[in-house]
Amino acid sequence: MKFGKRIKEQIQESLPEWRDKFLRYKELKNLISSPAPAESIFVCLLNAEIEKFNAFFVEQEEDFIIHHKELQYRIQRLVEKCGDNDDVMFREEIGEIRKDIVNFHGEMVLLVNYSNINYTGLAKILKKYDKRTGGALRSPFIQKVLRQPFFKTDLVSRLVREWETTMDAMFPALTREVEGYERSAAVSSAAAGEGIFRNTVAALMTMREMRRGSSTYGAYSLPPLNLSDSDLVLRPVHVPSPIPIPY
Repeated sequence: MKFGKRIKEQIQESLPEWRDKFLRYKELKNLISSPAPAESIFVCLLNAEIEKFNAFFVEQEEDFIIHHKELQYRIQRLVEKCGDNDDVMFREEIGEIRKDIVNFHGEMVLLVNYSNINYTGLAKILKKYDKRTGGALRSPFIQKVLRQPFFKTDLVSRLVREWETTMDAMFPALTREVEGYERSAAVSSAAAGEGIFRNTVAALMTMREMRRGSSTYGAYSLPPLNLSDSDLVLRPVHVPSPIPIPY
């Protein structure tokens, strides 16, 4: 699939409030196609895009840290309330927390994908510019991109893994339930859903496509994605009953 089509589809599959935060790939591509694309204008537009990415990414990252602490507090309070009581008494509250965890996890996966697709878009548009003009802008500009906040996803990726571990610990029935499912069936079921879950599945599929090794894989490509770290997002989202709570 051509990257222009991929990023267009990804924007459509993203959260509505995120859609104007992505790379303006088509506009940049049109600029390159003009009779005499000026490097100063092109670089100015790229820098503006990077500032946009950084502002949005940092804001989301800060919100995630706050939400992370809030969810941890809610879980601790729930564990304290449950004590030795039958967890059925707290099923509704457990279900709400589980839903919030799944949504939170999904938003973080979307942010990692946001970083990946915008980086890939920058690398591709720079390659097109150098090919069109005979310049050598790509390499030094990418080195600058690698130092930007939006490219550094270590913290968000760590939080994703932490909450996958938490979901496995709190909802082991969900893990047992998915065993024996074919991945294609799980993805089809998820894609038919609504809201954050569908958005997240679309993001995971995009990341896998962008990170897949191929003949076009090069120095500026992202490394292959290991989907095993994010399998949990592809699982059914209904709440099993009962739901054990770790003590």
